[in-house]
Amino acid sequence: MGELSRVAWKFANRMSIPPETETASQVSNHPVDRGSPQSQQEISPSIRNAERPIKIIRPPSFSLATISTGLRTLAQYSDLLYTLSLFRLSVRYKQSALGWTWAALQPLALMGIYTIIFTRVTMVATGGTPYPVFVFSGLLPWIFFSSTISNAVNGLVLYPNLLTKMYFPREIIPLSYLVASFTDFCIASVILSGLMLYYRVPLTWHMLYALPIVLILAGFAASISLFFSALQVRFRDVGLAMPFLLQIWMFTVPVVYSLQAVPARYRTLYLLDPAAGLIESFRRVVINGVAPDLGTLAFCGSIVLASLPIAYAFFKSSESTMADVI
Repeated sequence: MGELSRVAWKFANRMSIPPETETASQVSNHPVDRGSPQSQQEISPSIRNAERPIKIIRPPSFSLATISTGLRTLAQYSDLLYTLSLFRLSVRYKQSALGWTWAALQPLALMGIYTIIFTRVTMVATGGTPYPVFVFSGLLPWIFFSSTISNAVNGLVLYPNLLTKMYFPREIIPLSYLVASFTDFCIASVILSGLMLYYRVPLTWHMLYALPIVLILAGFAASISLFFSALQVRFRDVGLAMPFLLQIWMFTVPVVYSLQAVPARYRTLYLLDPAAGLIESFRRVVINGVAPDLGTLAFCGSIVLASLPIAYAFFKSSESTMADVI
């Protein structure tokens, strides 16, 4: 935690002053003649540091102006987001004998367990696709989605000293977990490619559709993470309930089974969950080699476009009181 505080402090002092920042010289109304030596001796320490930037944290507000100002400030702190994301990865695999291999071991271990259960104990229709490839293609986006949420929700409360001692956009903490999870996703994607080659599942140009699908899934994960991480600061029940909710959620989306296993009369209701539609679309373009259903993709995209600004505005409106209640 001390190392993280030093990193954040270093970059926070290097950032340019955001629009709502005022200097002490603007706040102070005392005229000072800086030319004479006598006046230099009489200058108080607060006036001597008149050029030091002061961040004015405004009262909470839920508006478009909050989103606009927050995004401009976040852009100024992009270096800090990059540094904290690298910090997440280095700490996660620090003093680990296997290192980055753990990013692939989790989906591989789950793939082995589900393969034994759903090929030996019971059967799942996969449309002719070998079950290890089938389930891995569902686990890959799901682990990215769920690990982002589970880690980001608790991110703010893990660093109370960091939040109370310096200013930086608080959303950097949950977003850094998103970037770290995406890195693990890219590593595990290499394993998926190897499985497809081993089982002779053809690679098609439709796999390029996976890029916008993962982007929409990341936006959905970010909206949930921002909303519930802000709630977690006040209500710690959120962090306690989230692992349980994610476990239930996993079996309500087509990870270990296919969409065809859902009765046709319930599929419209089933696909109202953006996570279900996006994971099914990811498997469809990667494994089946066909274009995604554009209606499902457009619906999921519209949900994210509506939920992400609302979640971000709620997070920013809660930001000014986080240091008081954490």
